[in-house]
Amino acid sequence: MRRISESLLIGLSWLSTIGVVAGAGILVGYLIQRGLGTLSPELLFGDAPAWQAFIGRQPVWDGIWPAVVGTFSLVAISSIIAVPLGIAGGIYQAEYATEGWKAWSGFAIDLLAGLPSIVMGLFGFSLILFLRNSLMPAANTCLLLSSGCLALLVLPYLIRTTQTALEGITRDARVVGLSLGFTQWQNIVHVLLPSAGRGILSGVILAIGRSAEDTAVILLTGVVANSGLPRGIMDKYEALPFTIYYLAAEHRSVEELNRGFGAALVLLLLTSTLFLGAYWLRRTVERKWS
Repeated sequence: MRRISESLLIGLSWLSTIGVVAGAGILVGYLIQRGLGTLSPELLFGDAPAWQAFIGRQPVWDGIWPAVVGTFSLVAISSIIAVPLGIAGGIYQAEYATEGWKAWSGFAIDLLAGLPSIVMGLFGFSLILFLRNSLMPAANTCLLLSSGCLALLVLPYLIRTTQTALEGITRDARVVGLSLGFTQWQNIVHVLLPSAGRGILSGVILAIGRSAEDTAVILLTGVVANSGLPRGIMDKYEALPFTIYYLAAEHRSVEELNRGFGAALVLLLLTSTLFLGAYWLRRTVERKWS
């Protein structure tokens, strides 16, 4: 009976794995079939000269280049905000928090992690309304607001992955630095963080992917169609997830819909590039720490 149960469990595991891989393969294959033919400089820059549009001297009205730049900007700013705070919060949870405080703060972190992204977008929009009626009458939705809301959205995942990675270190490894006379902070920096680096950087990679693909948050906090390249963090912007949504909802011809598939393929390539870059960074940091 035990062998039958183990065989059944193994079979279900293989079936689930094959189903996930097959589903992803079908999705990516269909995306390539519909969007590959649209991949060209015209998809990115439209009728504008490619180099002039690339460096921002020529506006792009019928291409997705501003959305690519806006997505990069979103990911970069939200990562700059969330990654240090998330790692610091995870260190505090794992190494400094008392059991009582860890339970309460852990509940708050889990509650924030379960918050729908549309609610986070409503929070950002409500924040702007509050600022307009109180401290900053000129406050408006913008790139910085969207990045801050995305940072809040991915912050609990960064805290939890950092905390879990640190708490998974063996007791023997924990006392190595202390036995050499390190302070607690020196032990964290020179021993614990390098040992937990793989888990922490895996959380960073997931946070980057979430920042790049979310639509509901940015829909309410600053993204607009045909805004061009953002001139600063307080400006409106375009982003690939919203561009895909806009083309899918408002297309008037098959060509426009195929441009939406092309934009989706560009977003897939962009997130894959970000993942590969983060993976390379993780390998580099691991080699340096080891």
